[in-house]
Amino acid sequence: MSEAHDPTGRQAPRDPANPLRGSRTSRFWLALVALIVILLLLIIFVAQNTRQVQLSFLGWDWHPPLAVALLVSVVGGLAISATVGTLRLLQVHRRVRRTR
Repeated sequence: MSEAHDPTGRQAPRDPANPLRGSRTSRFWLALVALIVILLLLIIFVAQNTRQVQLSFLGWDWHPPLAVALLVSVVGGLAISATVGTLRLLQVHRRVRRTR
């Protein structure tokens, strides 16, 4: 066994001689396929949940399809999570900068 192999018999992933090693293009392609699958599932979800629902918030009445109401709430939750995560990353970045 050569040095380019790990104990399981597979080649090391960073070996430049390995034609099957991962690359940015292959990761992008996998991400694209995953995005297409998610979008197809989202289209099916929206198509199956077209019934109107009544929503009231701070005196504002709205009658969207169920799927739209759920998607708006998911996007709102993701926005809040992304904001909190970004603030935390900025805080950690500042602490690291101060210690250097």
